Amino acid sequence: MTNMAKKNMIRKAVVQDVPGIQKLINDRAKEGFLLPRSLSEIYENLRDFSIYEDEKTIFGCAALHVTWENLAEIRSLVVHQSRQGRGIGKQLVECCMEEAKQLKVKRVFLLTEKPEFFGKLGFASIDKAQLPHKIWNECVQCVQFPDCNELAMIKELE
Repeated sequence: MTNMAKKNMIRKAVVQDVPGIQKLINDRAKEGFLLPRSLSEIYENLRDFSIYEDEKTIFGCAALHVTWENLAEIRSLVVHQSRQGRGIGKQLVECCMEEAKQLKVKRVFLLTEKPEFFGKLGFASIDKAQLPHKIWNECVQCVQFPDCNELAMIKELE
């Protein structure tokens, strides 16, 4: 197997993917890496999600969630531990960025504990106070609240 994932393994999520997406996200959420997601949350936001699938199993996902007129968030980026280090996370981020361009979003942000990874993809650190207050509604669900270790990062689109 090569180090790079095949791009044709990344696609937009469909309804049948929701249980697999939830398992992937919530397994990592138990380790404190991201917020858990309920089935209803994923169904309601299904159009936000892209997945990485191999042998009919979901090994990665990411969501692009539009938060305001010119702002979207990449959230729920997860690559199963057995598939890490193969470029899948990068491809999922690139998929989200391409979708943001198609939607004519001007800026994409994210919250992360892995700024090195996102820095290589052109994201720059910003003060969390620069983000709209409405994005903090989910923070109260986090096990790290109120002592969040995540950094805010943003990328401007052309």
